[in-house]
Amino acid sequence: MAEFESVELKDPASSLTAAFVPAAGMVGTSLADGGDELLGQRRGLNAYVTTGKTMGIPLLYPWANRLGATSYGINGAVVTLTPGTGGVRADEHGAPIHGVLGAYPGWLVTARSENSLTAVLDYGGQPRLLASFPFPHLLTQTVTLDDRKLTIETTVTATTSASVPLCFGYHPYLTIPGVPREQWRLTTPSMRRLPVDHRGIPTGAHQQWNGGTEPLGHVEYDDGFDNVPAGAAFSLSGGERRIDVRFEAGYPAAQIFAPGSDDIVCIEPMAAPTDSLRRGSYRYAVPGKPETARFSISVHHIPGTRR
Repeated sequence: MAEFESVELKDPASSLTAAFVPAAGMVGTSLADGGDELLGQRRGLNAYVTTGKTMGIPLLYPWANRLGATSYGINGAVVTLTPGTGGVRADEHGAPIHGVLGAYPGWLVTARSENSLTAVLDYGGQPRLLASFPFPHLLTQTVTLDDRKLTIETTVTATTSASVPLCFGYHPYLTIPGVPREQWRLTTPSMRRLPVDHRGIPTGAHQQWNGGTEPLGHVEYDDGFDNVPAGAAFSLSGGERRIDVRFEAGYPAAQIFAPGSDDIVCIEPMAAPTDSLRRGSYRYAVPGKPETARFSISVHHIPGTRR
């Protein structure tokens, strides 16, 4: 495997550090607090690059989670996706999953400082990408680490007369080192839960989710939500540490993933719910009006709590 340059960011106000790899899809590979790693490493960067096995903070683009079939319609035309080509990967049911930019090498770093990084991908200049998502645009990601907070801002700018569907998301794998999973606590806002079928595709039903704080214990999650309020905060806490994930702008949907097989919890910001690209339930970036979505991950110490 080739070596990839990792861009290290340092918070000027704390011991928090982060790392991103532009040549591997702008994946976030580390968020560390005084040496304690807060991102699930899972199978590592090598597996992400070679097989698409996600880790850290990957970008899921142009769709997050799964699609209910290998085709979707846009303005009377049908786009066909072929798993194994053009970056399209399928889950165990054959559903296209996590978009086509997993570990994609075409990002260009345009700005860099001790605590920030900006990279741009010209989606319209890549025929391989346009085959699965035929909407020319510029995709810009800016990452900033400041005051114990990692902020990830994503801007979609249409470059032709075609509007660009916004169905992307991120998949941050969070962990609290030194504290058993059973002792973690998960805080969620009030929103709407979207039940899924055996393939993980929303059924069309919905249920009110009142939110609140609950011990994780042995509970497992793989749940989708919409009606997430702008600015909503989710939290994972344990011992003397709390990690807040705030959906600051542009993320009205979420997925919570907490498998029993790994000590991680994913609080995933999504620009649209699962399978929205096929169902047409999404916003657009229209020509002349770039759209920016932003979420942040803050790390807090809670003195006096027990591990």
